[in-house]
Amino acid sequence: MSKKPIITAAEAASWVKDGDTITTSGFVASGMPEALTKALEQRFLETGSPKDLTLFYSAAQGNRDGSGADHFAHEGMLKRVIGGHYNMVPALGKLITDNKLEAYNLPQGTLSQLYRDIAAHKLGTLTHVGMNTFADPRIEGGKLNRVTTEDIVEVVEVLGEERLLYKAQKFDIGFIRGSYADENGNVTLEHECCTTEATSIAQAVKNCGGKVVVQVEKVVQDGCVDPKLVKIPGIYVDAIVICENKEDHAQCQGCEYDGSMTGDFRVPLGSLSYPPMSAKKIIGRRAAMELEPDKVVNLGIGIPEYISMVANEEGIGDYMTLTVEAGPVGGVPQGGAKFGGSVNVEAILDQPYQFDFYDGGGVDLAFLGLAQADKDGNINVSKFGPRIAGCGGFVNITQNAKKVFFCGTFTAGGIKTHVEDGKLVIDQEGKEQKMIDTVEQITFSGAYANKTGQPVMYITERAVFELRPDGVYLTEVAPGIDVQTQVIDLMGFTPKMEEGGPKLMDARIFSDGLMGLKA
Repeated sequence: MSKKPIITAAEAASWVKDGDTITTSGFVASGMPEALTKALEQRFLETGSPKDLTLFYSAAQGNRDGSGADHFAHEGMLKRVIGGHYNMVPALGKLITDNKLEAYNLPQGTLSQLYRDIAAHKLGTLTHVGMNTFADPRIEGGKLNRVTTEDIVEVVEVLGEERLLYKAQKFDIGFIRGSYADENGNVTLEHECCTTEATSIAQAVKNCGGKVVVQVEKVVQDGCVDPKLVKIPGIYVDAIVICENKEDHAQCQGCEYDGSMTGDFRVPLGSLSYPPMSAKKIIGRRAAMELEPDKVVNLGIGIPEYISMVANEEGIGDYMTLTVEAGPVGGVPQGGAKFGGSVNVEAILDQPYQFDFYDGGGVDLAFLGLAQADKDGNINVSKFGPRIAGCGGFVNITQNAKKVFFCGTFTAGGIKTHVEDGKLVIDQEGKEQKMIDTVEQITFSGAYANKTGQPVMYITERAVFELRPDGVYLTEVAPGIDVQTQVIDLMGFTPKMEEGGPKLMDARIFSDGLMGLKA
């Protein structure tokens, strides 16, 4: 095999032509080829080229600091973006809401799988994921603004059943992040906390006739890398860029390298900090009561992270296997800039394989965020007025888990609480209702859940709700909370209740010390 050229990030940026479709790796603040996308941004700012690009990526890419996909957030640089999540790239989100480019938000897991289907020259990815949600073309088709008109998702019938076809795209260039490369371009990812879909991106771009550029820490002599660690074979690679700036190749943006997220070492879980009593911890405690032995669990970002903290605090961290959609299996999922990685991880799968397992119902219990819920049991976490958050893996996970739990505070915008004498006290109510008549966008479909018989629960700090075939039921209320004035009057609809009204939430949730879940 011939030696692969080692070029600079600026030279790699010069390979991108006006009108190209570019795809990049990354998951939130991890695995992003920052040196490459920075160089591309710099070239555009200096020359006005490349322009009219189409950007395609599956997961969130950025840290709300101008990194990741926000390097493309300049008017004229993009004509279209297809992405799985936008909350971490506010500048790009503003261009979308200002109708400066065409934009689509589609389920993250399905986009990660689409790379494989593009590599195989299939028409696209055929799946049930997204049906009855905003990704369904009969609702919104994933379109994010008025200038976006083309349907890239289609309803098809196969063997008498409806499915969604997410249409294949053609890639001209791929920017990918790796750890080491040998002289022949064989790339390892052993320092990454998640491998995402790096292999599939390279295959897809190469089989589209495009160019693959990989950013690495260093290049080593041919024969130095363990072939079992190679995730991107040299036959897929056109050039290597050695990242000179360590900040542009941090394991997670703004964080020091953590070997416990890659299997270099394990840390004692007793060294992890546990949160003090708060509304979020109350939610985490109530949700932790739903954990079952020997189950596969997925935790979303935000409040669901408290479930992992509570489980470890209670000594039942090994009660179940926690997974993250980015690929980690086992260990303790991390949050913030480290979301996507897990401490003391047992295995790191490629993201498309993780979502194959998820889509097929492999997750027993899924705990995700609750931003808006309505009378039909629908959930919105993806779009709020002019702000585009994006769905991420939410659609794949919630639509297919055997049981799903939505976790969030009852109101938003400044809610303050404390616990006194075993009772919940609302010191300041949030400014915005979360339980409303109709959600702004359907990220999770209550009707689809009822159709498939999926159990659904909504957990807040003061009340617990369940979705049943005839509607949303209020089943539990926190001690100290008035059902009428502090729950029903603050909802956009009246929940159903069984005779006798809701029962009290478990008193242990609101007491100091451990709840005794291990016993």
